[in-house]
Amino acid sequence: MSVSKKKTLQNVQTHIMEKAEGGNQTLISEFILLGFGNGPELQPLLFLVFLVIYFVTVAGNLLIVVLVVADRHLHTPMYYFLGNLSFLETCYTSIFLPRLLASLLTGDRIVSVQGCIVQLWIFGVMSTTEAMLLAAMSYDRYLAICHPLRYAALMNCRVCGQLVGGSWMSSFLSCTVVNIFLFQLTFCGSKEIDHFFCDFSPMIKLSCVDTRTLELVSFVSAAIGALVPCLLTLMSYICIIATILGIPSSTGRQKAFSTCSSHLIVLTIFYVTVITIYVVPTANTPKLLSKIFSVFYIILTPLINPVIYCLRNKEVKESLRKAILKLPTFRM
Repeated sequence: MSVSKKKTLQNVQTHIMEKAEGGNQTLISEFILLGFGNGPELQPLLFLVFLVIYFVTVAGNLLIVVLVVADRHLHTPMYYFLGNLSFLETCYTSIFLPRLLASLLTGDRIVSVQGCIVQLWIFGVMSTTEAMLLAAMSYDRYLAICHPLRYAALMNCRVCGQLVGGSWMSSFLSCTVVNIFLFQLTFCGSKEIDHFFCDFSPMIKLSCVDTRTLELVSFVSAAIGALVPCLLTLMSYICIIATILGIPSSTGRQKAFSTCSSHLIVLTIFYVTVITIYVVPTANTPKLLSKIFSVFYIILTPLINPVIYCLRNKEVKESLRKAILKLPTFRM
């Protein structure tokens, strides 16, 4: 081994030892999620609020899935993507809220290191898949508005399946690569994570080994999983807006815009919250404010999405009306 390589290895070992000794603590095997504080008067209220949000979110998203599957008028690419998005939102909510509700009810905020890494992996897969599904929905709207005569041929069942399957598979692979590096970390010092779930940045700060390689891998994964879908979505809507502005009649422009207005609202909410949480924050950002934005992104967005699609979409409202009229109570 050359002198330079020996010196580099010694430097890395020294850095690890200094970090571990500086914390003056042994390796840890579990974390404590601080959540929203220890105020006893606040815990029951938060439990009730999040419990209602959980049931409404699951019910709303499952309702959309059932409507898309049951009503043949909704067997189109746009609603195929919407059904998959609602299914994802149901899974997404069920990852975080039951654990949060249990901690609010029992006060148990301890989670193992392995459990934290697994939760972070699921969070990454779901978030990346959501970004890619929204990009696929943007591409669908682009074809419907910009190439209406070729839409049926370009966006068929095979293409829809490939887009959805590709979204899940690429998210799974990219997040698995990051987690392979995460499982190699050791943690020491404080056990406390000042958040209500296992987020990436607060977690790796507790590591007592060099995380530069992991941060580089996660950056590349995030660029592929978030930046690329964002750029594709932006390009799709630039073309969509240019086409809509080129329509001569105001009625035609309004009709064309109404076909993508719900999706555009969902996109805006999704990317504004993501940018606010993961791009804009600085070291001076209050922890409480960061938690509030995380609540909006992880908990409230899945609640809002079905409301937007149900209230602003005539076909979904009509399908819901028919489904209600078929219930025995309304047949009398």
